[in-house]
Amino acid sequence: MQKEYYEDYHPGERFSSPGRTITETDLILFSGMTGDWHMMHTNMEYARKSRFGERIAHGMLILSIGTALLFRLGDNVLFPKSFIAFYGIDKLRFVKPVLIGDTISCEAEVIGMEEKDVNKGIITYDTRIKNQRDELVVLMIQRIIAGRRP
Repeated sequence: MQKEYYEDYHPGERFSSPGRTITETDLILFSGMTGDWHMMHTNMEYARKSRFGERIAHGMLILSIGTALLFRLGDNVLFPKSFIAFYGIDKLRFVKPVLIGDTISCEAEVIGMEEKDVNKGIITYDTRIKNQRDELVVLMIQRIIAGRRP
Protein backbone atom coordinates (compact mmCIF):
# COMPACT_ATOMS: atom_id res chain seq x y z
CA MET A 1 0.00 0.00 0.00
CA GLN A 2 1.41 3.37 -0.99
CA LYS A 3 1.91 5.94 1.74
CA GLU A 4 1.94 9.70 1.53
CA TYR A 5 2.97 11.13 4.88
CA TYR A 6 4.87 10.53 8.10
CA GLU A 7 1.57 9.83 9.87
CA ASP A 8 0.86 6.85 7.60
CA TYR A 9 3.47 4.76 9.48
CA HIS A 10 3.34 3.23 12.96
CA PRO A 11 5.82 1.53 15.31
CA GLY A 12 5.88 -2.22 14.78
CA GLU A 13 5.08 -1.97 11.06
CA ARG A 14 7.26 -4.39 9.08
CA PHE A 15 8.49 -4.55 5.51
CA SER A 16 10.09 -7.64 3.91
CA SER A 17 11.77 -7.64 0.50
CA PRO A 18 12.04 -10.38 -2.07
CA GLY A 19 15.46 -12.03 -2.42
CA ARG A 20 18.29 -11.41 -4.87
CA THR A 21 21.30 -13.59 -5.60
CA ILE A 22 24.74 -11.99 -5.44
CA THR A 23 26.84 -12.77 -8.52
CA GLU A 24 30.47 -12.53 -9.52
CA THR A 25 29.41 -9.78 -11.94
CA ASP A 26 28.10 -7.77 -8.96
CA LEU A 27 31.53 -7.92 -7.31
CA ILE A 28 33.40 -6.93 -10.47
CA LEU A 29 31.05 -4.06 -11.33
CA PHE A 30 31.16 -2.75 -7.76
CA SER A 31 34.96 -2.98 -7.72
CA GLY A 32 35.16 -1.02 -10.96
CA MET A 33 32.67 1.59 -9.86
CA THR A 34 34.25 2.19 -6.43
CA GLY A 35 37.89 1.38 -7.09
CA ASP A 36 37.84 -1.23 -4.29
CA TRP A 37 39.79 -4.07 -5.89
CA HIS A 38 40.77 -5.71 -2.60
CA MET A 39 41.93 -9.25 -3.27
CA MET A 40 39.37 -10.66 -0.83
CA HIS A 41 36.72 -9.74 -3.41
CA THR A 42 38.59 -10.25 -6.67
CA ASN A 43 41.36 -12.85 -6.29
CA MET A 44 40.25 -16.49 -5.94
CA GLU A 45 43.66 -17.80 -4.88
CA TYR A 46 44.15 -15.12 -2.23
CA ALA A 47 40.63 -15.61 -0.87
CA ARG A 48 40.97 -19.42 -0.85
CA LYS A 49 43.78 -19.05 1.72
CA SER A 50 41.72 -16.67 3.88
CA ARG A 51 39.56 -17.55 6.86
CA PHE A 52 36.53 -17.56 4.52
CA GLY A 53 38.03 -19.96 1.97
CA GLU A 54 36.56 -18.08 -0.98
CA ARG A 55 35.81 -14.58 -2.25
CA ILE A 56 33.33 -12.52 -0.29
CA ALA A 57 31.15 -9.63 -1.39
CA HIS A 58 32.04 -6.07 -0.39
CA GLY A 59 30.14 -5.04 2.74
CA MET A 60 29.02 -1.80 1.12
CA LEU A 61 27.77 -3.73 -1.92
CA ILE A 62 25.55 -5.85 0.33
CA LEU A 63 24.39 -2.77 2.22
CA SER A 64 23.47 -1.06 -1.07
CA ILE A 65 21.77 -3.98 -2.79
CA GLY A 66 20.12 -5.24 0.38
CA THR A 67 18.45 -2.00 1.39
CA ALA A 68 17.42 -1.24 -2.20
CA LEU A 69 15.54 -4.56 -2.32
CA LEU A 70 12.87 -2.96 -0.14
CA PHE A 71 12.01 -0.61 -3.00
CA ARG A 72 10.78 -3.64 -4.96
CA LEU A 73 7.74 -3.53 -2.67
CA GLY A 74 6.52 -0.58 -4.74
CA ASP A 75 6.73 3.17 -4.94
CA ASN A 76 6.11 4.98 -1.67
CA VAL A 77 5.79 1.88 0.48
CA LEU A 78 8.97 2.02 2.58
CA PHE A 79 9.34 5.79 2.09
CA PRO A 80 6.26 8.00 1.64
CA LYS A 81 5.54 10.38 -1.25
CA SER A 82 6.49 13.21 1.11
CA PHE A 83 10.00 11.74 1.62
CA ILE A 84 12.46 14.59 2.21
CA ALA A 85 15.85 13.02 2.92
CA PHE A 86 17.76 10.02 4.11
CA TYR A 87 18.80 11.11 7.61
CA GLY A 88 21.42 8.50 8.45
CA ILE A 89 22.52 5.08 9.61
CA ASP A 90 23.42 4.15 13.17
CA LYS A 91 24.85 0.96 14.67
CA LEU A 92 25.79 -0.47 11.27
CA ARG A 93 27.35 -3.94 11.62
CA PHE A 94 28.53 -6.44 9.03
CA VAL A 95 28.10 -9.64 11.02
CA LYS A 96 28.56 -12.42 8.45
CA PRO A 97 30.17 -12.52 4.99
CA VAL A 98 28.09 -12.87 1.85
CA LEU A 99 29.50 -15.24 -0.75
CA ILE A 100 29.02 -15.34 -4.50
CA GLY A 101 25.80 -17.29 -5.00
CA ASP A 102 24.19 -16.26 -1.70
CA THR A 103 20.70 -14.82 -1.92
CA ILE A 104 19.99 -11.87 0.32
CA SER A 105 16.77 -10.19 1.42
CA CYS A 106 15.99 -7.28 3.69
CA GLU A 107 13.56 -6.65 6.53
CA ALA A 108 12.79 -3.28 8.09
CA GLU A 109 10.63 -2.54 11.11
CA VAL A 110 9.48 0.91 12.19
CA ILE A 111 10.86 1.31 15.70
CA GLY A 112 10.51 5.05 16.18
CA MET A 113 8.52 8.08 15.14
CA GLU A 114 9.69 11.57 16.11
CA GLU A 115 7.79 14.71 15.16
CA LYS A 116 10.35 17.43 14.41
CA ASP A 117 7.93 20.27 13.68
CA VAL A 118 4.58 20.81 11.97
CA ASN A 119 6.12 20.07 8.56
CA LYS A 120 8.30 17.00 9.11
CA GLY A 121 9.08 13.97 11.23
CA ILE A 122 11.73 11.28 11.50
CA ILE A 123 10.89 7.62 10.93
CA THR A 124 13.38 5.13 12.41
CA TYR A 125 13.75 1.60 11.05
CA ASP A 126 15.51 -1.45 12.50
CA THR A 127 16.89 -2.90 9.27
CA ARG A 128 18.31 -6.39 8.80
CA ILE A 129 19.77 -8.07 5.74
CA LYS A 130 19.75 -11.88 5.80
CA ASN A 131 20.99 -14.66 3.55
CA GLN A 132 19.06 -17.61 2.15
CA ARG A 133 19.58 -19.54 5.40
CA ASP A 134 17.90 -16.72 7.35
CA GLU A 135 21.29 -15.82 8.86
CA LEU A 136 21.85 -12.17 9.71
CA VAL A 137 24.57 -10.61 7.53
CA VAL A 138 24.04 -6.85 8.07
CA LEU A 139 22.14 -4.93 10.72
CA MET A 140 21.59 -1.22 11.23
CA ILE A 141 19.25 1.50 12.38
CA GLN A 142 18.12 3.79 9.52
CA ARG A 143 16.39 7.14 9.78
CA ILE A 144 14.53 9.17 7.18
CA ILE A 145 12.86 12.58 7.21
CA ALA A 146 9.32 12.64 5.85
CA GLY A 147 6.74 15.36 5.37
CA ARG A 148 3.80 15.51 7.75
CA ARG A 149 0.18 15.64 6.74
CA PRO A 150 -0.86 19.28 6.13
